[in-house]
Order: sequence, then C-alpha cells, then structure tokens
Amino acid sequence: MTIAIALSSGVSALMLVLFLVLPSVSSPTVPFGVRVPAQRVDDPTVRGQTRIYRWRVLALGMVSAVVGVVIYGLTGKPFLLPLPVLMVVGVWFGCYFPANHKIRVAKTAGSWYEGLHEGIAVDTELRTDPPRFPWLWLAPALIVTVATMVIGVITYPSMPEMLVVHHGANGAPNRLAAKSVGTAFSLVFLQMGMTALLAGFAAGIFFGSRSDIDPGRPVSSARWHRRYMSLGAKALLGLAAMIDVGMMSSSLLMWTGTVISWAPLVVALPILVAVVVAVVVLARNNFTRDEDEEVTGLTHRDDDMYWRGGLFYVNPEDHALVVPRRFGLGWTLNFGNPWAAMLLVAVVALAGLLVTLRFGG
Repeated sequence: MTIAIALSSGVSALMLVLFLVLPSVSSPTVPFGVRVPAQRVDDPTVRGQTRIYRWRVLALGMVSAVVGVVIYGLTGKPFLLPLPVLMVVGVWFGCYFPANHKIRVAKTAGSWYEGLHEGIAVDTELRTDPPRFPWLWLAPALIVTVATMVIGVITYPSMPEMLVVHHGANGAPNRLAAKSVGTAFSLVFLQMGMTALLAGFAAGIFFGSRSDIDPGRPVSSARWHRRYMSLGAKALLGLAAMIDVGMMSSSLLMWTGTVISWAPLVVALPILVAVVVAVVVLARNNFTRDEDEEVTGLTHRDDDMYWRGGLFYVNPEDHALVVPRRFGLGWTLNFGNPWAAMLLVAVVALAGLLVTLRFGG
C-alpha cells in the first residue's frame, strides 16, 4: 500500500506542478484559451486572472491531493487509488474556466480587437517541402514490441496454467486467469495498439495538422512550427516506446509467475519518465519566441467561436484533423472532423479489447 500511495502522490504532485506552470508555457496571445491581440497580453485582467488561477490551483490542489490520499489510505479500496489524481484534475478545471470566462468578458467589453488588422499566414512550403517524419524514432517501440512477442511465443509452453492478470495496490496478485493466447498476449496486443495509435497521431501532426502561424511574425512563426512538429512527433514515439517497455516488463512478470511488491511501478515508472521528459521538452518550445523579425502589423484573427472553453476545437469547415492546442502543450483533435470521432471509437475499442482478453478468461 505504501508504494501505491507514493505513486499516486507522485503523479498528483507532477500534475499540480504542470497546472501551475501552464500559463507560463502557453502562448501569451491565448491566455486561458482566449485569443487576444499582442497589445493586450499584459492587460490587468489577464495578469490578475493568472495570479488568481495559480493561487487557487496551489491551495485547492494540495488540499485535494491530501484528502484523496487520506481517503484511500483509510479505506484501502483499490478503485480509489486514482482519486487524488482525479481530484487535482477536477480542481484544475474548476480554476481554469473562471479565468477563461473573465478574460472573454473583458475582451468583449473592452472591444480589444476594434481597429486592428486581422490576418492569416500560411506556410505553403509545408506541402512542397515538408519536414521529414522521424521514422527512426519509431524503431525502439517496434523493437520492444517484437521482442516481447518473440519471448512470449518461446516461453508460452512453460508458462503457468494460471496467469496473474492483475495486482493489488500492495503488489499481491488479486486476479488469475487460465492460460490462453488471449490472456498471455493481452499486453502484447496492447503494445501493438498503443504503438499504432501514437504513431498514427504523430503522423497526423505531420500530414494532417494545420499550422497556427502568427501573421505578425510569419517567418519566425513558421520556423517554430516546423521545429515543434518534429519535437511533438518524437515525444509521442518516445512515449510509445516507454509504454511498450512497461508492458513488456509486466508481461514478463505474468509469464514467469513472479510476485513482487513493486509490481505497479513496473508499468508506471517508464511511462512517467517519458511523460515528464516530453512535457519538459515541449514546454521549453511551446510558442514562438521573439526573434529579429520586422513585425507586419497584422494580428491573429479572432477565432474564439471555434473553441469551446478554449480547450475543444470544433470547426466542420476546417479539414485538419489535428490542430495546435491553445492552452497547454501539444495538439488536440478537431472535433468537427468526422475522423476525430472514429479515432475516439478506436481508443475505446482498444480498451475494450484489452479488458476482454485480459479478464475474459
């Protein structure tokens, strides 16, 4: 139980730190998901809401994490293990949306876009001379997945007749299933599905995304977008590899019948390390930095109408499947694109397949 509490507390702390720094690593022209002109990035409303948001997240997030851990510690119920993390995420939503609303109200009341020249900049060379997709970064995930499959095929005859398919918070086995291809190779199928999913999303960033180039500084913005695309794809492929490492380690424990108290860490630690590295890399390169470029005098068009709460992009007229996230790191789906729904269905189907194979006997 100590390991489970430490793991849950660690994840909660990482989430809390991320939520605190998000305003600093997000583009200053979209504070809390609201598009504002460059002249308004230091508006008193923006600065005040940023300060209030941080204090709320820090205070409420710490209280929520502690309460969640205490509840789990007193009850010992495994299904309450994610509670501290979920409570911190809930606090973030509760702190984010008021800030988003206040800035939108101030923007409308103050007519922040009145008299400004809005424009759109496009990097046409993304189609004629696109950056190269980092295919080599896909190799580690494929190698780990194939290695796991080969080891499983070789050791299948000697595997125990009853396989441990789930461990409790204390690392002790709490669910067994009869050996079969479905149960023994359930995590291998998950490796394949996650690798394909993350590689597909990385490819979507390169070949199906829309750039968000600043018309005020189009050259430096386009240069940043190319570099950020490459970093994002590498981060996703690296995450896929580390997920596969976790799945491989968990499979080896299952196949050999090994029981260890730190079994939950076998899967969690590689993924956490990959997530932290990806967040740090993307946060350091999340928006265009000021460069020696003459400003054109144009400003981003006011496109808030397509963003629900500044988080969810819904634009059926935009054919892009993936767009840069406004508040936060990385990309998000265009939920006005029918392919987005199909992708979400695929994720749900992958989860359902894992549950069926692993726990269906």
